Amino acid sequence: MESTAATSLASLWDELVGSQPDPDTWVVIATAVAALATIVPHGVWRLSRNAITIAHEGGHGLIALLTGRTLTGIRLHSDTSGLTVSRGKPTGLGMILTAAAGYTAPPLLGLGGAALLGSGRITLLLWLATILLVAMLVMIRNAYGALTVILTGGTFVVVSWLAGPQVQAAFAYTVVWFLLLGGVRPAFELQAKRRRGGAGDSDADQLSRLTHVPPLAWLLMFHVVSLCSLMGGGRWLLGL
Repeated sequence: MESTAATSLASLWDELVGSQPDPDTWVVIATAVAALATIVPHGVWRLSRNAITIAHEGGHGLIALLTGRTLTGIRLHSDTSGLTVSRGKPTGLGMILTAAAGYTAPPLLGLGGAALLGSGRITLLLWLATILLVAMLVMIRNAYGALTVILTGGTFVVVSWLAGPQVQAAFAYTVVWFLLLGGVRPAFELQAKRRRGGAGDSDADQLSRLTHVPPLAWLLMFHVVSLCSLMGGGRWLLGL
């Protein structure tokens, strides 16, 4: 009995850390097109942007914990905005990194995902994403946020356990393309809001107050991170 259990665990571990075959090039391109189809149309983007908000607020929360702050809660709203609350020193490096993590989290997560897919770690990517979503769910403090994270995490669980290798690969590539491509748009949306005189309390403005660096400089940093992540991640996904 113990031998069978040990064998099963070893098999599960090998599947988790092992590599899977890369999908055909047409699948990689088709998943990029599918991701774009959820980002470019404004009506679809209003719904799909919830996933970017999960990554955005999750980035704030993760860096808050890593810098020694106390994470008290995360809220996700139906207008695709979000709020992450942490306690700690109101100034200093920890607060700066926490504030900077929001807009940079989706493209950087996409870049990390592209690195895993580039090395054939499709199963590992799906499991890591599921673990991160479960961890985030613990910190969600409103019903809409909980529903959004549960539905997203549930999708990863279903694909990880029930779908075949080809479906898993297509799903994983679509998710990573979505993070890379979708991570570019929010910075441009913030730039447009600022041009119209809105978003006065955005992450860029908070960073400006913390560092005395102009908000436009931080906005430029968001653009650089997202566009460089897209270029680097895209090369990995396309096998260039």
